[in-house]
Amino acid sequence: MTDQPDLQASNVVVDLKEYRSSKDPLPVTFHRRELDAILWVYGRMVGEGEWRDYAIDHLRDRAVFSIFKRSGEMPLYRVEKNPKLAARQGAYSVINQHGTILKRGHELNQVLKVFDKVLRLVET
Repeated sequence: MTDQPDLQASNVVVDLKEYRSSKDPLPVTFHRRELDAILWVYGRMVGEGEWRDYAIDHLRDRAVFSIFKRSGEMPLYRVEKNPKLAARQGAYSVINQHGTILKRGHELNQVLKVFDKVLRLVET
């Protein structure tokens, strides 16, 4: 007798990639084009002096881009990507600091239009 386990009892081959993904799924992330669109709006608003800081969180169920006026405060806005809602209301949403959804949709560029300013006629 030896101290080695019986190899014939454990003859099941397990794919390591499948095992890891089933035990610890990868977090949801923003893709490069999505980040480009968000950072373009962010850069414009920083240039106007309205925003100053941001944070990116990649969670198991969603990705969040938080926008701050000052780094020690609650975020003014959150741009969220939630793939579970993609077939329904749309995966992308913009949420204000009170938790109200300002805009939701299937295309990120359309959702980010909530930050576009409406031009007004000024009479002199």
